[in-house]
Amino acid sequence: MTEFEHVVGALSQALNKREYTELTPVQEAVLAPELQDADMLVSAQTGSGKTVAFGLALAPTLLEGKDRFERAKQPLALAIAPTRELALQVKRELEWLYAMTGASIASCVGGMDMRTERRNLSQGAHIVVGTPGRLCDHIKRGSLDMTGMKAIVLDEADEMLDLGFRDDLEFILDAAPAERRTLMFSATVPRTIATLAKRYQRDAVRITTTSDQKQHLDIQYRAFTVAANDRENAIINVLRFYEAKNAIVFCNTRATVNHMTARFSNRGFSVVALSGELSQNERTHALQAMRDGRARVCIATDVAARGIDLPNLELVIHADLPKNRESLLHRSGRTGRAGRKGVSVLIVPYNARRRTERLLDSASVKADWAKPPSVEDVLARDNERIMEDPTLSAPIEAEEQGFVEELLSRHSPEQVAAAFARIYRAGHSAPEELMDAPPPREGRERGERKQSRREDFTGGVWFSVSVGRKHNAEPRWLLPMLCRAGDITKTQIGAIKIDQEETYVELAPDCIDRFLAAVGPGGKVEKNVLIKKLDKKPVVSQEGRGQRGRPSSRDRYSKEGGDKPYGKKKPYRDRNAGGGGKPREDRDYTPEADKAPSEAGFENKTGYARRRLDREADKPVQRKKKKTDLAGDGVTPLKSKLSPAQKKRKKLKKQMRKQGK
Repeated sequence: MTEFEHVVGALSQALNKREYTELTPVQEAVLAPELQDADMLVSAQTGSGKTVAFGLALAPTLLEGKDRFERAKQPLALAIAPTRELALQVKRELEWLYAMTGASIASCVGGMDMRTERRNLSQGAHIVVGTPGRLCDHIKRGSLDMTGMKAIVLDEADEMLDLGFRDDLEFILDAAPAERRTLMFSATVPRTIATLAKRYQRDAVRITTTSDQKQHLDIQYRAFTVAANDRENAIINVLRFYEAKNAIVFCNTRATVNHMTARFSNRGFSVVALSGELSQNERTHALQAMRDGRARVCIATDVAARGIDLPNLELVIHADLPKNRESLLHRSGRTGRAGRKGVSVLIVPYNARRRTERLLDSASVKADWAKPPSVEDVLARDNERIMEDPTLSAPIEAEEQGFVEELLSRHSPEQVAAAFARIYRAGHSAPEELMDAPPPREGRERGERKQSRREDFTGGVWFSVSVGRKHNAEPRWLLPMLCRAGDITKTQIGAIKIDQEETYVELAPDCIDRFLAAVGPGGKVEKNVLIKKLDKKPVVSQEGRGQRGRPSSRDRYSKEGGDKPYGKKKPYRDRNAGGGGKPREDRDYTPEADKAPSEAGFENKTGYARRRLDREADKPVQRKKKKTDLAGDGVTPLKSKLSPAQKKRKKLKKQMRKQGK
């Protein structure tokens, strides 16, 4: 379709000039004749052309059957977006869509010079695009006249409520005339959006062009399982494997954005950062660098990248896993837009696979699980790109012919081809070696116990590490150190026995050659930590019994392992069996010993009573001292007891007498 009869003439010319062949489903839906003056609540997936959709929906209301606008006395329409980048992007889309109508479009976003915005508003604007906070400031200062508003559009309404702009939105909507159109566009319609729509819209028509949970057909989802400390290396290999024109890497925090920006910049990638801590000028320059090709990789947080549309964005990488399905769909929706193909890659640590599977299921997304691209995969993909390079098939120009003949006269064709390949690879970062990923964990039935790692760990080879208990050696830092230095995974490490001076580590037989090659002949693992291969299983001394996977007390204090450190275990004795019970081995015992106390019924007493009598019989006889009869009348005087206060007073008087007071 080359003409759009159901679109205002000037806008149809803009669409044809933009090489639009057909409208997207959401754009067709909002142009239905019966919806020309209706309020709308539109939910459509990210990348479906919502900005052009509400631009087309506003045209009949604003132009009123005309092809061009008259001079603007007051703003006629207001479009509100959650972030500065999205607001400026909406402005650019509306500018080319309304270019032939003579529309004046102004922006009011935070971070820009407010005096310039006030001057643009005073000169007249037909459509105003802005963020909630800055629009409220202009309304309160009187620089934005809301009395002539015919339509208000809320773009990404769910995100604005999530960011805490509800009060600002209500203030703006209350300031607008009651007789107006209100259009709400959102990827999802939660209860908060429905409540806001019910309050500020009149008989709104709900339009849903596709299920919120439906996977975007133009996006290929891939999930790569990696070790936690191999995440950045895996991202480097993914970027090198795809070599996308534009790629965006999503992180959850600003600190991670700064760290990855520095790391990838050092590796030779043309990279920019996009986070909330950057100024508006810095964020604008970063996006412009992505659009004009000066940068190819953008490291961004969710909020900063909300609603961004980069025409050549072919790859989305989730460095940190999305927190929910909405975040996953919004992130991935940055690519695969307007019919273009894209790839969304999730970097999944081993221990987060189940959580990632649940996340994908909740979003109705099916991902291809695999290992990240290896060094061989990246180099093979480079060779394919070299073979497909159009410069190899382009005809030789006349001015090049002489140099080509001279080059072939000095060097062989093989040398020229090798030089071409070297020059190509010199401009790209070298791929990273990744640790082998363990096989995918199969789901276990409920109640089935997980097998111990050591049950199938046979034929292990022992190594000695030059740190022990006196060096505060612990498995929690020994494990990652050995994995990094030896290019192995933790599943290839068996028992770890920590002695006083050194530590003994058991490794799987199939990784020994690779481990020794990675460590090198010197056996240096890290700084002053050395490792050497042992010929037999080591014996750990009693002082350094610590080992990976603490054994049970039965194993530690068996006859082979030695006595308990806090005392010898007493043998069992039947306490209720009278004199015929099993005697204790650590003292002399005779059946007559229980009968020593001459007390009736001793044979029938309980074990506790018999033991008490035993103790009383063993006590020496303590004779009481006779009290002296001082008066001689045969009466022993009783010593009076003093209270604590009297004792204290008596002690104080004694001290005063000594001091002569």
